[in-house]
Amino acid sequence: MQKAMTITYEVGENLYLNITNRCPCACTFCIRTHGDNAYGSEPLWLDHEPPLEEICAALDQRDLSRYREIVFCGFGEPTERLEVLQQTAAYAKAHGAKSIRLNTNGLSDLIHSKPTAAALKGYVDTVSISLNAGTKEGYLAVTRPKFGEGAFDAMQAYAVDCKAYVPQVMLTVVDVLSPDEIAASQALAQKLDIPLRVRRYDG
Repeated sequence: MQKAMTITYEVGENLYLNITNRCPCACTFCIRTHGDNAYGSEPLWLDHEPPLEEICAALDQRDLSRYREIVFCGFGEPTERLEVLQQTAAYAKAHGAKSIRLNTNGLSDLIHSKPTAAALKGYVDTVSISLNAGTKEGYLAVTRPKFGEGAFDAMQAYAVDCKAYVPQVMLTVVDVLSPDEIAASQALAQKLDIPLRVRRYDG
């Protein structure tokens, strides 16, 4: 019998959703390059992208009201499946979810070739965007986006746009960056008027 895919997995008080393995980036620190799982989960590589019905069935196995947040974050960029993300968030909220967070690389506008921040309104309560570096050169070296140099500006524009549609928006960097890069990231976050969180690298 084939083993079930990992669509949901717990991290502390939160429930994480793994809905795609597609991603337009190849970050140098990406946890996908170090193993098949995250935070002690079962393997997160999907043998197919689960349709909404399959995601909802996985959510039905959980008491969503138990979790502080439901987080879109797996082995891929959740906004690759923006409509499914919306539908899943709506289902989760209707079934007891207290708060929905999206962890994203911020390149949704480039993925879909149009502005997309408004699509999160009413579905997502917090957006956490991977800034990864405070300069374009540092960002491109670390993130390696398939969209090229325009990705750095597009990510920032998306972050600013999200402030109009999502109650809480934050930028993040991992603590493997040099002190100079972290300082540059803090300066950029301040310029954009968005809080910055320096998170511990768990790769």
